[in-house]
Amino acid sequence: TARQTGKIIALGIVLLFFLQVLADFIEHIYVFGLLGTSIPPEIVAVLFLLTPFLLLGRRMLPNKRYLIALLAMLFIARLLEPVLPTRGRMLVAGAGVGAFMLWLPAQLLTETGPARYTRSVWAGATMIAVLLSVALRSWGWGLDLSTIGWGQLIGWALALIAVWYLSRMPAAPAEKSDTFPTQRPFAAAIGLMAVIALLYFVFSAPHVLSRWTGVDYRQIILLFGLSWSLALLTWVRGRVWQPQHVLLGNVLLVGSLALTAFVHQSSFPADPAAYPFFAPATGWLQALPLFLSIALSPLLAFDFGLLAGSLAAARPRPARMGLIMGLAALLLLVLTLAHVFTTVYDYIPVIGPWFRNQFWLVHLVPGILLLITVPRQRIELPSLPPSLAAAMLALAGLAMIGGVVRNMPPPAPTDLPTTLTVQTYNIQQGYSADGQRNFDGQLAVLQQIDADIIGLQESDNARIAGGNADVVRYFAQHLRRYTYYGPKTVTGTFGIALLSRYPIRNPRTAFLYSEGEQVAVILADIQIQNQLVHVLVTHLGNGGPMIQQDQLLQLLPDSGPIIVMGDFNFRPSGDQYVITTRVLQDSWMVRWPDWQDDEGHRPLRKIDHIFVSPGTNVLDAKWIESPASDHPSVAATVAW
Repeated sequence: TARQTGKIIALGIVLLFFLQVLADFIEHIYVFGLLGTSIPPEIVAVLFLLTPFLLLGRRMLPNKRYLIALLAMLFIARLLEPVLPTRGRMLVAGAGVGAFMLWLPAQLLTETGPARYTRSVWAGATMIAVLLSVALRSWGWGLDLSTIGWGQLIGWALALIAVWYLSRMPAAPAEKSDTFPTQRPFAAAIGLMAVIALLYFVFSAPHVLSRWTGVDYRQIILLFGLSWSLALLTWVRGRVWQPQHVLLGNVLLVGSLALTAFVHQSSFPADPAAYPFFAPATGWLQALPLFLSIALSPLLAFDFGLLAGSLAAARPRPARMGLIMGLAALLLLVLTLAHVFTTVYDYIPVIGPWFRNQFWLVHLVPGILLLITVPRQRIELPSLPPSLAAAMLALAGLAMIGGVVRNMPPPAPTDLPTTLTVQTYNIQQGYSADGQRNFDGQLAVLQQIDADIIGLQESDNARIAGGNADVVRYFAQHLRRYTYYGPKTVTGTFGIALLSRYPIRNPRTAFLYSEGEQVAVILADIQIQNQLVHVLVTHLGNGGPMIQQDQLLQLLPDSGPIIVMGDFNFRPSGDQYVITTRVLQDSWMVRWPDWQDDEGHRPLRKIDHIFVSPGTNVLDAKWIESPASDHPSVAATVAW
């Protein structure tokens, strides 16, 4: 009915807002650790996730005013936090997360009526939330379009739509024509948080899968849109789920997702002599688990509906609901921290090393919890209203169009250059020196030089620690550059990326020996006229360990023009610099032999370098200071 449609739309927008504030909340807690390279005191803000425990002192069922107040807090937080500085965003987004985590169990306590109604409403709401999230990130070049610039008007429009429908939200039908599956409410709560974790980690922003695997994002978004569209079409006339089908589908989904991460990870030997080594090549066989997990991902929306229906039917007392949802929220918190620890393990005392190279495991655990808790009875979902199905299909189409049209490769260059400008830039995950997200400020630094070849470091934010944003895609599309993203994010390494005005040939990644954070090198060839230029981009560990730089030099090609750039973490006074300049030239010193440029810069302590092969004609070298990042950018114009 129209009233049921309105409720599904309203709850879908509520779920979307929760996924958005959750992503921003965790990202901005992480930023404080990034700035201090340690566990920040701000981490106590994660307690916002545990607000369901506040229901422990409640005896009466929540009333409508209580629910409205919590939703108002979520909506205000969602609309306000994108314009605030980092600390404000963290606190306001945290308040929004806390409001939702308290609202969800309260809302489920007020659900009445037949099981098929509750399941259908929550499954449909989850579908809307995910499709909206994916469409907004597709059109935002990896960022959520509704949280940046004029796109924030989309968030306001969605809030108004949700308020309109919420003010007319119907009560569930009074008749009870069927029964909910019998299930312990604690199991249902755990299952709900497992679904939220998988949607948050992966499927509400499927471009993260592109950075997991190196598969073209356009292929991923097309398959995603088609699979969710097919799920909608099969639901229009209603669905009856047999328990064996529910279990089999979820087993395949969970297994394929964990396998996707696992096959794209690399094994890191303890023996330094085993380095450097190249990341194993992957092909269609390794991509099969990825495609299967995307094809089966709509199951998560149905799982959410089944679990929400089970928990609503159990109708525990408010205090007990607070306890079980609080414990389930604690699980979500643990899963989130575990995910982040797979990247920052070197900065986490005692337990940190346990998380090294365990990226696959932190996705398998919520999947197993889902398998244990999802209902196994025969499930009936009534038909989806055709008008709502059409709107949701339009969202899937919008996501696919945005993913394909907005991510087309740049046109082939037609110019015949006689010089080449290269630039290296450590972008600190897209954050400025004072810890504010500043993609556009860093983009301005890149546009200022308009380099032909760009090497980026610390660009691995296409995961929850970076808000599932994709700064490399954002820069590449604005600059109209070809790209290669370095170590896949499943390896937990520094993010390295190569952007080029000219097509990138034979890109590959090599790993260097690391006692702490695992580091790597991008190697690629750039075809310019009849000249093949060899490019290497890296980010060495703290202090620029000698063994890492020695291994990097082993990767140099035997002939042809060479450019080696990045954040080396060693200064010109270091021994690493000495061994490097025995085989390569420092572009800065070639252009400015007395070390001072014509603008008065004399960077004697610089750690960001551009080295070139002997005999290279260095026409210019630049030092670009900007608060857009905690590093300056370095550029050079060369010819051969």
